Amino acid sequence: MPTISMFYGIIIRMYCAPEEHNPPHFHAYYGEHVAIIDINSCELKEGFLPKKQLKLVLAWAELRQEDLLADWKLAMNSELPFKIEPLK
Repeated sequence: MPTISMFYGIIIRMYCAPEEHNPPHFHAYYGEHVAIIDINSCELKEGFLPKKQLKLVLAWAELRQEDLLADWKLAMNSELPFKIEPLK
């Protein structure tokens, strides 16, 4: 699962497999915590992140939603997604 962005100790990854389940989503990692974020709604779908990190990830997802959807399309075609600008 390639890393598409990293910021403030948070790692954002997306699976590259046509069989990956909808809706479009990405995985956010912070320490031992893992969360799955829905790209369309920019909401937590599964898992857990500490409150501060979750707010950062959701804000980043809203700002980068178009890029995330483009990466999702690539990933569903078994292509590597592009890196996405981190939150600064």
